[in-house]
Amino acid sequence: MSQYQSFRDYIPPSDNPRSVQLANSDTYQWAAHRCTDPFMIGWMQEWKVLYDEPYQGISSNGEVNQEVHQLADKGTDLGAPVMEMCIAAKHLLSKLSKSDRERMSYPIDAPEWRSWSNPEIYVFRHGLRLEEVKTEIVQAIYGLLRASLSPSGYEKVRGCMKINGFLGKAVRGENVLNELSYNFAIFGTPSIKGPWGWQLYGHHLCLNCMVIGKQMVFTPIFMGAEPNIIDEGPGKGTELFVQQEKAGLRLIFSMDEATRAVVQVSADIYCANLPTWRYHRADQRHLGGAFQDNRIIPYEGCLVSHFQAWEQQQVRNILELSLDYLPEGALQARMSEIDEYWNETYFSWIGQFGEHDAFYYSIHSPVILFEFDHHSGVFLSNKEPRKFHIHTLVRTPNGNDYGKELIRQYEGRNNDCEDRA
Repeated sequence: MSQYQSFRDYIPPSDNPRSVQLANSDTYQWAAHRCTDPFMIGWMQEWKVLYDEPYQGISSNGEVNQEVHQLADKGTDLGAPVMEMCIAAKHLLSKLSKSDRERMSYPIDAPEWRSWSNPEIYVFRHGLRLEEVKTEIVQAIYGLLRASLSPSGYEKVRGCMKINGFLGKAVRGENVLNELSYNFAIFGTPSIKGPWGWQLYGHHLCLNCMVIGKQMVFTPIFMGAEPNIIDEGPGKGTELFVQQEKAGLRLIFSMDEATRAVVQVSADIYCANLPTWRYHRADQRHLGGAFQDNRIIPYEGCLVSHFQAWEQQQVRNILELSLDYLPEGALQARMSEIDEYWNETYFSWIGQFGEHDAFYYSIHSPVILFEFDHHSGVFLSNKEPRKFHIHTLVRTPNGNDYGKELIRQYEGRNNDCEDRA
């Protein structure tokens, strides 16, 4: 049998006990069921410990270097579409009742900003649930997403949501997995000058966006899909993350054997030859997922500055593909930031690199962590990682996820102005 199989080969039978339970549950009932599982109980306890830690940021060695992030001077245009975002946010707020507005709105420093998670298990419940509000509110939320994202980024985000609905239908779990099983919140007060942002989170899609004037921080980002394709019905032809997958393979194939040997930190997709922290039953190979805001993530693999010129360009291409959710000007600013630390940027690979092999790769520097990972099944039954279940993550190491470091500098700058006055 070929190593590659269609995701449809792994749709569980409808009389499978877990399938029956899923089909008969709504979001809240499913969460109650899943939260009795010993693994889930332990995982949530781990989350609680991490959530209670003061925010510091991801680092490579336990020492956060906040100086790599700088708040732009007033009036500097770094591409954030803040005016369009403000208009869309105020339109959304105008559609809400007082109680819904209160449920959706949080201070800029609210701890809830760090309590997103990508599993479908509805444990964290801040913000408005899209499936529980009127259509006009959902459309207004989409309007704010559209104002904040590039056109291709908006399509990718909506693609994640649509595939989640497609998965729900495929496994008969539409009351748990659907296009609207996401929560949305605003942090801070929408303004063309001061810091504010928004968050959308749910299964396989977690977005965190913060702006200060025309400067934007758009991490943490989690985008994934199981499966990564819609092969029938509405949305047929939607396919996600294929470009990043192919670009990673082109890069690893282009390397000479000596370079590849350094880049490939493990040929084993389960990381059996690596320390135990390198593989997690649920997160698997990716390290920057939910509640990993303060994680120490060592650099792995090889410095990309040691690559051939065309290989370095391929790394840049992967980053541009993976950051294409950013509006054009913000993407240019982000790539300029990455270029400043190019000589400290690493590329790593886990797994094999045959046409049908599952794999993981990362690009990691003082200012960015990007991860691409093929996963085993959660709602599909494949026990081995397959290429139709993909997780991607983007983080801003050294204290600037959620724009935390820029907000700190902004508040310090304003305090200095008040002291001088």
